Amino acid sequence: MRRVVSSGSPLEPRIGFSRAVRVGPIVAVSGTAPIAPDGSVASPGSVYGQTHRCLAIVLQAIAEAGLTAESVVRTRVLLTDIRRWEEAARAHGEVFGQVRPACTFVEVGGFIDEGWLVEVEADCVAPTAPSGD
Repeated sequence: MRRVVSSGSPLEPRIGFSRAVRVGPIVAVSGTAPIAPDGSVASPGSVYGQTHRCLAIVLQAIAEAGLTAESVVRTRVLLTDIRRWEEAARAHGEVFGQVRPACTFVEVGGFIDEGWLVEVEADCVAPTAPSGD
C-alpha cells in the first residue's frame, strides 16, 4: 500500500512530487527546503536556522506517515556552500544526536530558490516486532 504525505507546498503539484511517501515499513522524505509557514525563505542567510526549519518539516512529514525520528536510518544534507557544513551539522546533531542515522553532507550548485542554502532528505524504516527467535 502506498501513502503520500503533503506539506502543502505549492511546488508539490507543480513538480509532481510528495513531501514523503510510505510503502510498507519504508518512508522516503523528499529534498526539503527551508520554507517558512508563510511561503517565504526561513532564516535568510542562516544555514543553522534553515537546517532547523528543514528538519522540522521532515519530522512533521515522518509523523504524518506514522513514524518518529527514531525510525530515521539515513539523512542527506545538501548545501550550496560546503564550507558551512558545521552550521548544518550542529542543527542535525540537535535533532538526531541520539538517533545517529547514516548521514551524508554534499555540496550542490544551487536550489530552486537562491535564498535556500540547504535542503534535507531522510529515509526511514518502521520498527518491526521481534521474531521470537
